[in-house]
Amino acid sequence: MRSLGELLNANIVCAGYADRPKVISDVSLSVNAGEITGLIGANGAGKSTVIKAVLGLSRDIEGGIEWNDSSYAYIPERPSFYDELTLWEHLELTGSLRGIEGEECRERAGRLLEEFSLTSVKHDLPTGFSKGMQQKLMLIQAFLAKPDIYIIDEPFIGLDPISTKLFTDMLIAEKERGAGILMCTHVLDTAEKICDRFYLLDQGALLLQGTLEELQEKTGSRSLLDCFYSAVRSSQR
Repeated sequence: MRSLGELLNANIVCAGYADRPKVISDVSLSVNAGEITGLIGANGAGKSTVIKAVLGLSRDIEGGIEWNDSSYAYIPERPSFYDELTLWEHLELTGSLRGIEGEECRERAGRLLEEFSLTSVKHDLPTGFSKGMQQKLMLIQAFLAKPDIYIIDEPFIGLDPISTKLFTDMLIAEKERGAGILMCTHVLDTAEKICDRFYLLDQGALLLQGTLEELQEKTGSRSLLDCFYSAVRSSQR
């Protein structure tokens, strides 16, 4: 049953890839309105596979995903673009697909370009951008859409400190607007500062879930890093 404010509920019995054994088993998670949820784990823990399963991008999955009529924007770990479209044309396309057109689209897109310092290259092709600039464009496209849910996979890769601060501030603003955010990351110090709840994942299995206070109580640790380390070590005994 959908709880008050629940935008997404995922119950993944198992998921993986057709040419290899299942890498995810028995992972259940939810995303609520007005909340930033962190999917935490080391590289190779299965975080991106969970994201792909939630988005329906994994062909080999058992379980159920309930979106509850929520719109979403996906920010992948590796930016992807249309080779023949300029930065501005990407934003126009995003606006058109989301029903944001005319002056509203131009104003919102222009403001985001200015905040992320990309105005001077808005008529250039993103395929020639640096990794950091490409990542900024992916963020701008998502923020332009203003969906109910943001699904974000390792967003901090390639971002400089100023852009990281701007991005986290915008996430918090979207949370306050009522959006739900599922953020997959291994940058634990930043996640600890902005996330309301956490799912700790290791070797494709869910170790712990809860608020930082609940994780601290369960592990006897203080920082998110210490909680994660303690949970992983306990699972290996």
